[in-house]
Amino acid sequence: MDKLNENVRDKKQIKLDNINVTPILAALILGFIVVAIYVILRRRSAGRRDFLLTGLCEAGKSAIFMQLVHGKFPETFTSIKENVGEYRSGHVAGRLVDIPGHYRVRDKCFELYKRNAKGIIFVVDSVTAQKDIRDVADTLYTILADSATQPCSVLVLCNKHDQTTAKSAQVIKSLLEKEINTVRDTRSRKLQSVGDDEVNKPVILGKPGRDFEFAHITQNVQFYEGSAKDNQLNHLTDWIDRML
Repeated sequence: MDKLNENVRDKKQIKLDNINVTPILAALILGFIVVAIYVILRRRSAGRRDFLLTGLCEAGKSAIFMQLVHGKFPETFTSIKENVGEYRSGHVAGRLVDIPGHYRVRDKCFELYKRNAKGIIFVVDSVTAQKDIRDVADTLYTILADSATQPCSVLVLCNKHDQTTAKSAQVIKSLLEKEINTVRDTRSRKLQSVGDDEVNKPVILGKPGRDFEFAHITQNVQFYEGSAKDNQLNHLTDWIDRML
């Protein structure tokens, strides 16, 4: 009987010895890497708390800022420097930064705040969007192609929908996709002429060989309509609240 039990134990030991531990080790290492990446991304995200209002001059950024921070619509408000205020929703809050629209100060100001941005609100004048589409697309492309904005969610807010001549969000999205496709080609040629040694090159947006679509890029870009004048900003506040 003892000899039988000993034979059984020997067979079990042989089976254990034959188990390949390599897949188990690989699974454990992979699990550790996934957890580590998740923790790092969470920490980076936690360090970002700003919501940047940006876009061209006269798009209505400062009016939106005044509505969200102070609850009122200004008759006239032209920014020559950034406006910074606290946006509160219940017991949580985030910092709202209104970036001036003039090109001479816009890029410099955006540079100061972009690494703390959790969300970017790109404001478009829905009335003049078609006329200004080249400048709008060029400015938006610069923001989306910046390596610092890759973790950000982006909202394109089509403002001034209190006016009857305002273009819809879907029309503006289609116009931008078509124009950004042209901007991307122009920027790509410029990058190729610079060479491979250039430091901090911007990201090339979209899929190679295919027309540009917002669905093809890293950032989650959403389009909504609104009006700062009539305080029709529910889509915007809901979007911010989801990220606070």
